[in-house]
Amino acid sequence: MTIDFCMDKYKKTIKDCCNEEIYYALLEMTKNMTRAREKEYFDSKKKVYYISAEFLIGKILSNNLINLGIYQDVKKILEDNGKSMDEIEEIEIEPSLGNGGLGRLAACFLDSMATIGLNGDGIGINYHMGLFKQVFEGHQQIEEGNPWIHKEEDKNWLNKTEITYEIQFGDRKVISRMYDIDIIGYENRINKLHLFDIDTVDETIVKDKDIEFDKTCIDKNLTLFLYPDDSDEKGELLRIYQQYFMVSNGARLILDECKKKGSDFHNLNEYAAIQINDTHPTMIIPELIRLLVKEGIDMDEAISIVSKTCAYTNHTILAEALEKWPLDYLAKVVPQLVEIIKLLDKKVRDKYDDESVYIIDKKNRVHMAHLDIHYGYSVNGVAKLHTDILKNNELHNFYKIYPDKFNNKTNGITFRRWLLHCNERLADYIETLIGSEFKKDASKLEDLKKYINDDQVLKTLLDIKLENKKELKAYLEKTQNISIDENSIFDIQIKRLHEYKRQQLNVLFVINKYFEIKNGSKPSTPITVIFGAKAAKAYVIAKDIIHLILCLQDLINNDEEVSPYLKVVMVENYNVSKATKLIPACDISEQISLASKEASGTGNMKLMLNGAITLGTMDGANVEIAQLVGNENIYTFGEGSEEVIEHYKNSDYVAKDFYEKDERIKKCVDFIISDEMQKIGDKESLNRLYSEIINKDWFMTLLDFDDYLKQKEKVFADYEDRKSWAQKMITNISMAGFFSSDRAITEYEKDIWKVF
Repeated sequence: MTIDFCMDKYKKTIKDCCNEEIYYALLEMTKNMTRAREKEYFDSKKKVYYISAEFLIGKILSNNLINLGIYQDVKKILEDNGKSMDEIEEIEIEPSLGNGGLGRLAACFLDSMATIGLNGDGIGINYHMGLFKQVFEGHQQIEEGNPWIHKEEDKNWLNKTEITYEIQFGDRKVISRMYDIDIIGYENRINKLHLFDIDTVDETIVKDKDIEFDKTCIDKNLTLFLYPDDSDEKGELLRIYQQYFMVSNGARLILDECKKKGSDFHNLNEYAAIQINDTHPTMIIPELIRLLVKEGIDMDEAISIVSKTCAYTNHTILAEALEKWPLDYLAKVVPQLVEIIKLLDKKVRDKYDDESVYIIDKKNRVHMAHLDIHYGYSVNGVAKLHTDILKNNELHNFYKIYPDKFNNKTNGITFRRWLLHCNERLADYIETLIGSEFKKDASKLEDLKKYINDDQVLKTLLDIKLENKKELKAYLEKTQNISIDENSIFDIQIKRLHEYKRQQLNVLFVINKYFEIKNGSKPSTPITVIFGAKAAKAYVIAKDIIHLILCLQDLINNDEEVSPYLKVVMVENYNVSKATKLIPACDISEQISLASKEASGTGNMKLMLNGAITLGTMDGANVEIAQLVGNENIYTFGEGSEEVIEHYKNSDYVAKDFYEKDERIKKCVDFIISDEMQKIGDKESLNRLYSEIINKDWFMTLLDFDDYLKQKEKVFADYEDRKSWAQKMITNISMAGFFSSDRAITEYEKDIWKVF
């Protein structure tokens, strides 16, 4: 590669440019290469539209360079000129377009659609501030705005388009504008992520060091934040404004594109497959029906057309995430949809005498998932266990009506981001062992199994892990002034902070280990427990758990007796960029959600791929990981999903019974409100969490406490046999190929979308 990207943009050599100039020169070069390449790919008759409230795409530059096939060339050019790719990457601000697994999955899926050559675009919102930037002050999570859009258009990955729509709400109109981000497939086609915005959005209405703002000022706040606080009516209404804005723009775009290709809309399903990613985009169903009727199509036919065009992915069984909007709120924001929704509900009531499947319930709330199931042609879960729970329990009454609609599509991750980019050292070594085919066909990783008894290969894997741990150590020292021991066991739990994910269970282990060390029982190898998570702004108990972790971090890391053997780290503002540093360094992958509650998980897949060993419940995709790697290469604990479901059904789990009957549990839980902790932390927060655990504990932390600690000690003991541990590592890496998003998207295409 001989392109002098800096000379093209600045008329200066790479050596004479600063890192920021090099970054923007590479951005411009990449965009130009993308424009040239996208002309090579045809626009097939049928197209997938993946509509989602979140697209957690992470930093873009390196991923695009990898997929264009020039990453190594660029890296070498930089090195030859005394520059560092790592330092250039640090210039980029991560787009604030998602939060957790839902958004990261959507990003991986877009990458894979382009990689397998599928004509498919994403549709979402161009959030200016994202969820929020998390900072720690006084051992508390503080939320700040997280702006990422550069004011100069040529310094953004966003491409401004001339596509605008007038979007009508009940009390106002707004003019939207579409921005595109290029989605570059690995050595394949270019697709788009379409993000809708309004020109009147005003970032200045957000106060410094606070994300409070006037929720009623829709013209200024509509696209500011992902998931604005909906703990009051104004917040709920704002979310409805956002969701309708997304789907109305999306529906208009879809119809315009299909019309250009020759559709008369009666055959819309031959031109479009619309995948509804969780319930946030559900209003696209009544909105499309409304628009088709405006085009002169009969209402019943419009309903039939939409029902053959839309498909729904369910990501959770949690009631709080299965959205139910008060009909009165919809009447305020989108009155044009209310009569259609009532009609859709009436059609259901006319056919089925079962309140559990109605769209509008007795409290006059609209169940968005019910709309998706009745008026879509496919309903999929995202792991085998999750789909079985949907069919047999949570959505059983729907499954009895529509058995042919339900199907499983186990989640996947893109290996370009989660191996080639984030763990280049490991990816390069794998290539020396089995060649490069695994980059396009992840199943080829199974060829690594032939090295399971090769001492040199096993030693090299351990050496690579150690180097990655050293890099993470340096990063934490630089960014958070925290020092950790690279020779300790890195025990990592990184995911959204939610009680069902049970970070609090891991915290109770930390407290118990603290007591053990104080009593003279020191681990053979030191342990570093690392957390990364954001708690939703209004989720008080989740924020209390973060507070507890930060208090323990302070207490333990400053205890000269304990800190040589145990450290606690809470990574600030956990995001994709930080995940790419944490995942390659991980030894133990904490996947400890209450069985039946985690639909799939994708962090478990990323960590497995990078040689971490899973410690988890038999929940979500952990079940499939266990089947692939065998029981000797995963550590499972706790009661199973069927037992947990029975506990809920019978209401027979009582946290206080565990607390009062188990002295070790009582001691650990009581420590939350001990003098040592209250000296460091906030008394009200600690007492609230303490009370929650012993009086409620909805996600059964204490149920699995003893088994968790027992299995965790087994993991630590097994870690001491370095060869055996390395064999577990290579087994996990070799079997991770199943969890490629390329495989997942191929299944979606074959069974649901049918574009090819």
